[in-house]
Amino acid sequence: MSMNVSGVDNLLAQMRAIVAQAQGGTASEGVAGAGRTDFASALKAQLDGVSSRQEAADAMQNAFVLGDDKVSLSDTMIAMQKANVAFQTTVQVRNKVIAAYNDIMNMQV
Repeated sequence: MSMNVSGVDNLLAQMRAIVAQAQGGTASEGVAGAGRTDFASALKAQLDGVSSRQEAADAMQNAFVLGDDKVSLSDTMIAMQKANVAFQTTVQVRNKVIAAYNDIMNMQV
């Protein structure tokens, strides 16, 4: 069974972009600084960001339901969609990591 090398390269590029985003830099800086940040801390930063977006969307939704005049329906819906997109992105990255892991485990040595 041969492994798709370009798929692994794409996965590594996405992981480097996530690390760079967690560090507040660009993707090219993430390649140079990949040794400075471990994968676990980058993953934790990404998950914390998703969690905070979901909590903010929930807070806006509760405020809107309770009749707060400072919160509009459109802002609430936008916050909810941003939280959903962030969550779906995280799920897709997880799926790609699992697929890459399975590909590596199925490689013949």
